[in-house]
Amino acid sequence: MTSSVKVVQPSGILDSTQASKFRQEINELVQAQTEVIIIDFKDVTFMDSSGLGALVLSLKAVRSAGAKMFICSINEQIKMLFELTSMDRVFEVFASLEELEKNKL
Repeated sequence: MTSSVKVVQPSGILDSTQASKFRQEINELVQAQTEVIIIDFKDVTFMDSSGLGALVLSLKAVRSAGAKMFICSINEQIKMLFELTSMDRVFEVFASLEELEKNKL
């Protein structure tokens, strides 16, 4: 992976307490002109609406900077949350980091 591709790996529960830290990390990558941001959810056990909101706001920031954002390794709870909110149509989600690298990078 080149320096224009960065992987963010949140862990634990992505809720209101973690959401602002997550958004700050994404904003720093956007300001550093990162071209591709990958969110690897392999260590996230649960995400609530605050986490989802942070993800949506992050995507808007990434897109407005002309960059791309991909998501990989979501668990069943996050997959269900994406499907219920139709976010599975908004985000490009891959089963694993390896699959994403093979198909997009």
